Amino acid sequence: MYNRTWELVDLPPGAKTIGCKWIFKRKLKQDGSIEKYKAHSVAKGFKQRNDVDYFDTFAPVTRIASIRVLFTLTSFHNLVIHQMDVKTAFLNGDLEEKIYTDQPEGCVVPGKEKRVCKLVKSLYGLK
Repeated sequence: MYNRTWELVDLPPGAKTIGCKWIFKRKLKQDGSIEKYKAHSVAKGFKQRNDVDYFDTFAPVTRIASIRVLFTLTSFHNLVIHQMDVKTAFLNGDLEEKIYTDQPEGCVVPGKEKRVCKLVKSLYGLK
């Protein structure tokens, strides 16, 4: 199932949009040849204002004491720990604030040029 990142809406009175731009990358193989091309839309988060467009920025981290307790309990109960790192976990979270961006260049819907994108999920570049 595909999770939508944004929906096309009319801009509410008094609301402002944040621009967005495309980032293009080439993924290379070991021998230097091109494996695939990638593109993703990035929000221009530097236009966001603290206490207006967003309220908190944080990165949850674990205290070393908590990790030691986890290891102790695992050892005591003869359990196995699996570790994983999710680099883009923030992209899967729903937004609490109402954030609007311009339609990405090249993806403007014909007949709906005046509409904007209301973000449902986070984009790279947001604060």
